[in-house]
Amino acid sequence: MTAPLPHGPAPSGFDELAPWLLTLPPSLGPVRLVAVDGHAGSGKSTFSGRLATALGGAPVLHLDDLATHEELFGWTGRLREQVLAPLARGETARFRAYDWVARRFAAEREIGPEPVVLVEGVGAGRRALRPHLACLLWMELPHEHSWERGQLRDGAALSDFWDGWMRAEREHFAADPTRPYAELLILQRDGGYEVLPGPLGTTPAGPGRP
Repeated sequence: MTAPLPHGPAPSGFDELAPWLLTLPPSLGPVRLVAVDGHAGSGKSTFSGRLATALGGAPVLHLDDLATHEELFGWTGRLREQVLAPLARGETARFRAYDWVARRFAAEREIGPEPVVLVEGVGAGRRALRPHLACLLWMELPHEHSWERGQLRDGAALSDFWDGWMRAEREHFAADPTRPYAELLILQRDGGYEVLPGPLGTTPAGPGRP
């Protein structure tokens, strides 16, 4: 059983999650960087949007904006240079988001050094990012159900993309798993979310975490 945190007990529901995150110590300069990871189709974007609203409009970095068709998981360098480095200095991060239709980086996006910044996407809790996280959340939905939801969402036109994606995601998580390092698991229920302790427990490891 995990001991209560010195800054308050771990959240037991969605309504408690946002205020709890704000009690965590900053992990990247003045920012509490919170990752929302999970399989494709597990509901990361929707959950992150609701959590951002509960946090009073916290910025959300979508890793789909940094990935490309050729580099589905090869975005670590862009993330480090264009986002993490400026936020660590207390500056606004500026980057160009990838256009998945035009297949090029296009519109410029900005993310300010707010008290909490959410980063969501498959691999958001990867090894290279964990030392900068205040907390790692994992969407608790098996890949079979996640991928089925994602394919239904995207339709037959993207079936070839999904074939390649599923292979790439399997390889990524086999080499660099996230779930074992999550402090909290997020389960989607009818009308809301349930928050459970994750495999790492509910004491964020912070800078230098595995």
